[in-house]
Amino acid sequence: MDTGHARSAARPGVAGPEAATPSVTWRLRIRMDDRPGTLARVAVRLADLDCNILALSVLPVPGGVLDEIVVRPAAGLTRAQLISAIREEDGECFGSTDADVRELVDTAAASLTAAGRAVADPAACAEAVREVLAADLVTVVPTGEANPGRGEGGHRAVLWLDGARALVARRSWAPFAQLELARAEALLGLLRTVRANVSGPAVVTCADGATVVLREGVPADADAVLALHGRCSAETLFRRYHAGLRTIPRRWSHRLLAPDGGLSVLAVCGRDVLALGQLIPGHGDIAEVSLLVEDAWQRNGLGTALLKRLAVLAAARGRHELVATYLPGQEGMRRTALRAGLAPAPAEPGGLLRIRL
Repeated sequence: MDTGHARSAARPGVAGPEAATPSVTWRLRIRMDDRPGTLARVAVRLADLDCNILALSVLPVPGGVLDEIVVRPAAGLTRAQLISAIREEDGECFGSTDADVRELVDTAAASLTAAGRAVADPAACAEAVREVLAADLVTVVPTGEANPGRGEGGHRAVLWLDGARALVARRSWAPFAQLELARAEALLGLLRTVRANVSGPAVVTCADGATVVLREGVPADADAVLALHGRCSAETLFRRYHAGLRTIPRRWSHRLLAPDGGLSVLAVCGRDVLALGQLIPGHGDIAEVSLLVEDAWQRNGLGTALLKRLAVLAAARGRHELVATYLPGQEGMRRTALRAGLAPAPAEPGGLLRIRL
């Protein structure tokens, strides 16, 4: 094939009904093999057609790359002619649409700006996701109506907003790339973390109507933690420490409140500490959890609320699995995990409970 002749032939002669004007801007998604020089050939071909490349981003896809190019075409060049020229350079156009030069901002900056608006106004969440995905439309639907299996060739995507709602995104001009969906998921994860207020206290209501504050433990809580252990029965302490204790040494209280690399969460009512939970990072994305609830406050929903809070804090720190150690025959932690809406795995030998987040 005579490449020079093909390039000359691709130049427009007379402007037709599909012809561009100098003010037109197009956004194209081009599938290319990930080989050296492929993008350069397409760029040279666009230059031969007097197209001005205004922006370029690369999205990795299985077996190659997906290049998003924003161009200002030469007067008289049609979109069909441009796509044909790209095809002759071994590029496959996955989609094209009109673009606005005002949209040509750094992707990371645009995503952070959209996230900032959604943090300030939770009602703007769907619009923020639409901007991050460059979607045509993002709607909020009940989870039962989301129908995630209906992908429409990649032009439809479902993102889970919370336990009751989902976001359905649609884009007609090009399928969603996995990297784009990962950005949207990261945005939703940020918003969930903000809603959970992981850096501040949380207020919970127990089954008997009592209001309890869950907050991070600090060294000044040592006396209250010692008092908590003093009010616990020998059986409760044995379930927690797997040893016959009536109390704990004072030095333990500091380790319980500030475990190495981890944190503690206290359930506080007035000046009393009613329960203590620990989150200690383990290998990879695993964290170990433990709970101690005063006898008088057991079976009141306090352990459930504490474990749920620890799961939120673990997820915010990038931990995707919790592990807890228990004695054979003791199913309290498993039942607590189920009541907290978590998904404990089948019991393992040695009394180890795994909970995927």
